[in-house]
Amino acid sequence: MSSLPDFDPRLVPVAGVDAHLPAVPAQAQTPEALRARFVHPPQWEPEVLLEKKFMNREPAHASVLIAIVLREQPMVLLTERTAHLSTHSGQVAFPGGRADPGDATPADTALREAQEEVGLARDFVEVLGTLPIYVTGSSFIITPVVALVQPDCVLQPNPYEVADLFEVPLAFLLNPANHQRHVFDRDGVHREWFSMPYQDGGKNHYIWGATAGMLRNFYRFMQA
Repeated sequence: MSSLPDFDPRLVPVAGVDAHLPAVPAQAQTPEALRARFVHPPQWEPEVLLEKKFMNREPAHASVLIAIVLREQPMVLLTERTAHLSTHSGQVAFPGGRADPGDATPADTALREAQEEVGLARDFVEVLGTLPIYVTGSSFIITPVVALVQPDCVLQPNPYEVADLFEVPLAFLLNPANHQRHVFDRDGVHREWFSMPYQDGGKNHYIWGATAGMLRNFYRFMQA
C-alpha cells in the first residue's frame, strides 16, 4: 500500500464484524490457563499468514512480542510507531523488529527488540511460546512470540521508534465482536484485512493490518 500515499485504512468501510463467533472465556485468559495452552496446544489452523506484497524489498526475518501484562485484567502491550520510520510508520505494532545474527532464537530477537524499543527487561518476561510465522506485504517474515509480563516492569520507550505506548485488554482482543473486516480495491490493488479499533479515554488506537492479523491468529489459537 506504500505506493498509495493518500491511503488511510480508517476511511475504508467495514465489510463485516464477526460478532457471531464466540469470545475466548475469561477463565482461559488466566496465567495458568495461558501456560497450559502453550504446553498442550490444540489442533488449530491460523487464519491469516500471508499478505499480498506491496513493497519490493529483500525478505527479512523478524520477531514481535505479544506481551500480556499480568494486571488485574490481563493487558496486551502495544506501541504506536513514530512517523519518520521507513516501514509501517505511525502504525500500531507489537514491540519487536528485525533479527540480528547474534540472536539464537526468534524469542531472543523479540526480547532484545522489546528491551531496545520499550525498555522491557528480560527479567520481567516469561516466554510461553510462538505462533505461526506471518509474512507481511513489506516482506517481513515475522515470528510472533507470546509472553507473560510482570506488572511491576518499568518501561522506557525509545523516542526514535515509539510515539506512544499503551495497553489493550486481552479480553477485548480475544472477542471477535471487536474484529472488523475490510476489503480494498483501487487501481488494480486488492487487499483484505482486519481492524480492532480501541478507544482509550479520548484517544482511538487503530489496530489493523499485520498486528490485527496476528491477533486474529492468537484468537483462533485460544478458541480452538
